[in-house]
Amino acid sequence: MNNFSPFKITVIALGTVVGISHIGLLGYVLRDNTPTVKEVPMINIPRGDYSSYTIKAGKEGYEIEYRANDPAILESERSLHLDKARRGLFGGGSEKRSEYRRDQFTMDGTRNIGGAIDEEGKQNALSAECIAADAGARSQGAMAGSAIAAGVAVPAVASIPYVGWLAGGWALLLGQRAGSSLGSQVGQVFNDC
Repeated sequence: MNNFSPFKITVIALGTVVGISHIGLLGYVLRDNTPTVKEVPMINIPRGDYSSYTIKAGKEGYEIEYRANDPAILESERSLHLDKARRGLFGGGSEKRSEYRRDQFTMDGTRNIGGAIDEEGKQNALSAECIAADAGARSQGAMAGSAIAAGVAVPAVASIPYVGWLAGGWALLLGQRAGSSLGSQVGQVFNDC
């Protein structure tokens, strides 16, 4: 009563092997074999007229360098070349003048007056103290210079006929300017600036 002959058993065994291999092959083909890649993070970096950023990516991770105020210091260059003939009360002559000026400004429009600037573009406390000391020394020197000029030079030149009043004013201004310059030098020595 055995209906299974060796031929039928071989065919059934071979059909089973082929069927299982087809199912395995379909599973292998339909499976997603793409390697998993980590997504790059979305970073919304604020951008403006004076901002800059650098992004470096590697196997260890990401490195972002962002500067919101780049350049922190703005530069301005100006030049003037003047060549003109002088006219006036005392005759001719010519004036040749050439000037070159290079200034540095911060973003708020403040001109750098040569104080100590650190790598971030900010003045340190020592330079602020030196600026305040220099202003005070110049003021005191200007007052002393004008007082000395008023007592000594102005009476001497005021007696010049016709232009004595003008020469007296010039002497007073010259004394004030010389006192301001001398006061600045003395202030730098005493304040270690």
